[in-house]
Amino acid sequence: MEMPKLAQSRSAQNVAGKGAGPGPALGRVSDQAPLMMGQGEEGDEEEAWLQLRPVEPLPSQCCGSGCSPCVFDLYQRDLARWEAARASKDRSLLRREETQSCPSKLSPETFLAFLISAVDRLTKDTYLVRFALPGNSQLGLRPGQHLILRGTVDDLEIQRAYTPISPANAEGYFEVLIKCYQTGLMSQYVKSWKAGDTAFWRGPFGGFFYKPNQENSLEQLPWSYRDRTHFGRLDRDLLEELVGSCRRKPFALVCGSAEFTKDMAGYLLDAGLAEDSYFLF
Repeated sequence: MEMPKLAQSRSAQNVAGKGAGPGPALGRVSDQAPLMMGQGEEGDEEEAWLQLRPVEPLPSQCCGSGCSPCVFDLYQRDLARWEAARASKDRSLLRREETQSCPSKLSPETFLAFLISAVDRLTKDTYLVRFALPGNSQLGLRPGQHLILRGTVDDLEIQRAYTPISPANAEGYFEVLIKCYQTGLMSQYVKSWKAGDTAFWRGPFGGFFYKPNQENSLEQLPWSYRDRTHFGRLDRDLLEELVGSCRRKPFALVCGSAEFTKDMAGYLLDAGLAEDSYFLF
């Protein structure tokens, strides 16, 4: 089975397209115009470096899941590399060293190409997609981790986070269940998939790891699921009530949008929890 191929970033594409070929050919210049010649060379060199400058990501390219590194972190890294290379006039500094983090050659920093081996439409808006892994390799994700998918719709690059649902010990493949929405940009991209296409992923991400049976005594378990289950809007007063009703120091897990998690973190601090007593996905 074919190994995944590295996907070039836009900055890397710029390097390949602008920096790999020879410079512009110089014609004969009269002896009366040496200053003009120097100015032309400097202008061409400056333009060449500007062409190599990394492109700042669009908001649509951030999945909003708090990944580390985020697409904006990668941009700042590439920008610092470009500034150092420009200051020293050494284009070799633009070459990046790719890092691999698990058996399937996943990388948190670089999008890799994975072959789509099957697309099953389970309902009118839900798709189960299988991606091929090289040989009998495993994806290597732990429960609680996710991947970032990159897509392009109408020349707009978008990125979204998804969690594979295939067994952790699945060999030679991984599967993702995706619900599509009528107005979703990534949904338009996913609906176009068919077996044999290629999709680009990077990861894994997620710093909270689930461990089976990590709570091993009745005293550590919640004393009542039914009586303390609330439906509706979470606010400061409700969280203070919930935290205050706990017989033991609670540990809160918060998952939602960036604004939601920010608000919940503030409410939990106001309710008396320390920063090490909650986790923000």
